[in-house]
Parts: sequence; structure tokens; C-alpha cells
Amino acid sequence: MPVFRRTQLTKKILTMRRSLRALDRSLRHLTPMLSTALNGGPSGNGRSRLRLSAKARASLVLQGRYMGFMRQLTLRQKAQVRKIKEVKGVRAAIRKARYLAV
Repeated sequence: MPVFRRTQLTKKILTMRRSLRALDRSLRHLTPMLSTALNGGPSGNGRSRLRLSAKARASLVLQGRYMGFMRQLTLRQKAQVRKIKEVKGVRAAIRKARYLAV
């Protein structure tokens, strides 16, 4: 067994204490994240997840398609598609916008 002088032993103990303090600090920062993840809490952006019905999700999909096609159209074509949307509905407007976008 090696023989340590008192100063060497003191330095080793101080080094270990510093390491333990750093580990403790890291665990303290990690604890809230772990508890949030395990409890199914909000995602990383701090917003809770929206629970949508199948009907609402389908509506959002249609809206996304409509918006995607509308972005590609000129002002005159957009006005034409909006008119169709008012009269015949979103699905007909998407069909017309798809045709005009090509």
C-alpha cells in the first residue's frame, strides 16, 4: 500500500470533492428534464400537445393542401379558386387549384 503524505492526501480529497460537486450540479440540471419526460409533460418547446379528433385532423390536412396550392397561383387565379371554394367547397377548390398550378 502506497504511503501518502498529508498534502497529497488533502489534494486527492479536494479533487474528489470538486468532481462530486460537478456531478451533483449536473444531476440537479438534469432532474427537471427527466421528471418532465417521464410524466409525459410538454415537449421541448414548452407547449402542450393538441389532441385532435379525426375530423379536425382531416380538416387541417385539407386546409394544408388548399394553402399549398394557393401559394403557387397568381392573384387572378387565387380569386377564381376562392370563388369556387365559397360556392362548391374546399375539395372542389383544391381540384381547381391543382389544375391551375400545373
